[in-house]
Amino acid sequence: MEQKIDSNSFSKNERLKSKIEIDELFSEGAAFFVFPFKVIYSVKKAEEYKPARIVISIPKRNFKLAVTRNLLRRRTKEAYRLNKQELNSYLQTNGITIDLMLIYTDKQNLPYSRIEKGIVKMLSKLISKLNLEQ
Repeated sequence: MEQKIDSNSFSKNERLKSKIEIDELFSEGAAFFVFPFKVIYSVKKAEEYKPARIVISIPKRNFKLAVTRNLLRRRTKEAYRLNKQELNSYLQTNGITIDLMLIYTDKQNLPYSRIEKGIVKMLSKLISKLNLEQ
């Protein structure tokens, strides 16, 4: 049974929540950097289409106030939600699934426009890396 996912939603099955799977992502995943994010990803074959699963991390050591961390997390989620269609269509055509972790590395509170540029650049770099792996 194939899941139909609204292209502009960010549902629960698109979030990576399991501590075991996150630890597995750190131990087995590949990584690259696109300002302001460090991206860790792991690719798996999928029998049926599953969207990319993502976890977003804003380090407490860089942003002491939870309000600021939550703001940056919301901005990052929104930028990803609006720009993920190309990645998900690539995953669907190639029969793979991917787990992603985005770690915000900048020490400043960036505006949404800069975060969105980083997300768009990260997604295009990720797709090109996936092309090279296959």
